[in-house]
Amino acid sequence: MSAQPLSASPRLLIPKAEYADGHVPEPSRLEGALENNARLEEQVIQLRSALAKARRDLQGTRAGERRARHNADHDGLTQLPNRRHFETRLEEALAEQMTTRQGLALFFLDLDDFKQVNDIHGHAAGDTLLRVVAARLNQAVRKEDVVCRLGGDEFACLLRGLSQTRQLMQLAAKLFDSVAAPCRLDTCELSVRPSIGIAICPQHGMTSQDLLAHADAAMYRAKREQTGYAFFETPA
Repeated sequence: MSAQPLSASPRLLIPKAEYADGHVPEPSRLEGALENNARLEEQVIQLRSALAKARRDLQGTRAGERRARHNADHDGLTQLPNRRHFETRLEEALAEQMTTRQGLALFFLDLDDFKQVNDIHGHAAGDTLLRVVAARLNQAVRKEDVVCRLGGDEFACLLRGLSQTRQLMQLAAKLFDSVAAPCRLDTCELSVRPSIGIAICPQHGMTSQDLLAHADAAMYRAKREQTGYAFFETPA
């Protein structure tokens, strides 16, 4: 009697549960919980993404505000403080001077015959020269001093703690030499001669308007007499 081969055991098929009417039952509580967790995770991801975008937008807004404040207070060409900002700093220094009595002086600087630079070499060369002058003035004064571009080819320097004639003469000579040094621009070499007017607080004024006006008057005297710099002289 030959042995009969064993047939493979039949696979057990478990039909999907159905109600009598053929309706498939709702997912189990575990399946529902997993689906809820997945939805929550997706919402968390979306919230994190929205929060990150809000932070970027806020940083961009703050950066824009800083740029706007900087642009409002600074000259676009030289990036020096503009006249408005300079006058604010001068008012603050005068208020401080009332209590400290440490001395304060104002330089008003103008470039002689600057118009010829624009006429002969073009406005681009003139703008570059103004930027060079601005940088040289900033390098020649102390960190606590304030250099500004008042407009055109006019600059001003606010000097705290300085009121002695000899000190101011030495600084004026230093600024004159720094600005008047030749400047190489592309294929040409340019140089301009500055005229510097000096006003001292309180001898020549106690207000920003008086000091600026008197330093301006002294500058015109230096220009007229070709002395490089001059102090304001009180009319007799």
